[in-house]
Amino acid sequence: MAAQTTLKRLLLWPLAVLAAFALVFLLTAWIGSSIARNGDWEQPAAGVQIMIETNGVHTAIVMPAVSAQKDWRADFPADDVLAPNRPYTHVSVSWGEREVFLNTPTWWDLSLPTVFGAATGGEGLLHVSHYIRPAPSPDHRQLTISHAEYARLIGIIEREILPASERTVYRGYSDYDVFYDAPGTYHLGNTCNQWVSNALAAAGIKTGWWTPMVGGVMKWVPEYKGD
Repeated sequence: MAAQTTLKRLLLWPLAVLAAFALVFLLTAWIGSSIARNGDWEQPAAGVQIMIETNGVHTAIVMPAVSAQKDWRADFPADDVLAPNRPYTHVSVSWGEREVFLNTPTWWDLSLPTVFGAATGGEGLLHVSHYIRPAPSPDHRQLTISHAEYARLIGIIEREILPASERTVYRGYSDYDVFYDAPGTYHLGNTCNQWVSNALAAAGIKTGWWTPMVGGVMKWVPEYKGD
C-alpha cells in the first residue's frame, strides 16, 4: 500500500507542476496584457484603416494591398497563392512558429510534441492571406491609424521580410494564403500574438505589454458594433 501511494505521488507530481505553471502563465498573461503601451493613443478622425483579425487562437494585421504609402504586392505577390487572379484588395500578415503553421492545418492536428517544441523555441514563419474587401466582424475589427503610424508599421513588417532569393514559399491552408521563411524565434515569451502587439506598439498604437494570447491583443481593439 505504501509503495502504491508513493507511486501515485510520483505520477501526480509532474501534473501538479504543469498545472501550477499553467496557472502562473495565465495569471501573468492577464496582468501583462492589461498594462498599456502607448496609453494616451486615440484613433485619429482620418487616416489608414487596418483590421486586427483573430481565429480565436491567433491574431493578424490586415492592411490595404495597395495604398499611396505601400504596395504589398511587391513583397507578397498574388502569384504565390493557388488562386492568383482574383481581385484582391487586402493582405493579412502574421508571424508564428514553423511546425505549428505547416503541420496543423486544423487544431485537431496539433500534437503535444509540436506544442512543446514551439513553446521552448521554434523557427519563425510569416503567414500571408490575400483578401477581397474583408468585411468588419467580431473577428475582423477595424482600426484607424495615422499615416505616420502606418509608415512605422510598414517599416516594422518590412524588417520581417526576407529577400525572395533567401526565402522558401510554402503552400497555405487555402488557395488564397501562403507561408514564407522569416527571422525570429518563437517561444512562450515571443508568440504570434506578442508579435502583433509588438508591431502595433512600435508603430505608436495602444496595446498591451505582454500579450501571449488572443485576448490580450483583442481587448485593446474596439469591438465590432455591427451595421
